[in-house]
Amino acid sequence: LDLEDSCAVSQKVEARKTLVEALNTLDFKGKIRAFRPNNIRTKFFYKDVIEVVEAAGKNIDVMVLPKTYGPDDVRFADRLLTQIEQHMGFELGRIKLEVLIESAEACIKAYEIATATPRMAGLIFGIADFAGDIGAKELTKEQFQVYHYPKMPTIVAARAAGIDCIDNVTLQFRDLDQCRKDAEYACKMGFDGKWAIHPDQVKIINEVFTPSKDELTRATDILELYKKADLDNGLGTLVYKD
Repeated sequence: LDLEDSCAVSQKVEARKTLVEALNTLDFKGKIRAFRPNNIRTKFFYKDVIEVVEAAGKNIDVMVLPKTYGPDDVRFADRLLTQIEQHMGFELGRIKLEVLIESAEACIKAYEIATATPRMAGLIFGIADFAGDIGAKELTKEQFQVYHYPKMPTIVAARAAGIDCIDNVTLQFRDLDQCRKDAEYACKMGFDGKWAIHPDQVKIINEVFTPSKDELTRATDILELYKKADLDNGLGTLVYKD
């Protein structure tokens, strides 16, 4: 649920009420409920957090921080959430944080961001704002070649911190083949998932990131064969279906 990029500036204050109503009345059927406030350098952030979390905190699982530049941004959000939880009597630390890596500075400080607080649950690479931050002229379809460098530190930082790592949206939302291609690259590269910008992309992304029956069979076979090679023959290596 978004108060940032998908919300018009003239509607940002009023949108808080709609978001609170949705969180408190809709059945999300066990899904993780996340909301994205405006970034902490805007005039909207502190009331986004206070008004939404005080009114609907029991139904929020994650707060997504956009345009985060370093660990101090994360700690600021963490402390604000803690104060609200204390004031409202909510469970301390239950609401997790996911952080968008979408600037050159954030890329360099990705590990510091990933380990800034126990609330951290994931890093998300944000390609559009990252491209703007570095002065890129266009958002190419060949994003994994052009943006390989910032994507990899995001993955490495998340892995080192033991949290999730999510790839950016495919902006060509009508091109579902491009979405599948991007999701496959992201999966191979080590991302845990991928953001969608249109409902039609969701099924494709879930298909790509869900292990297939053949993949599960292969993994199980390898484990069993390795165990057998070790116990029966004392071997530490084996060849699988050469």
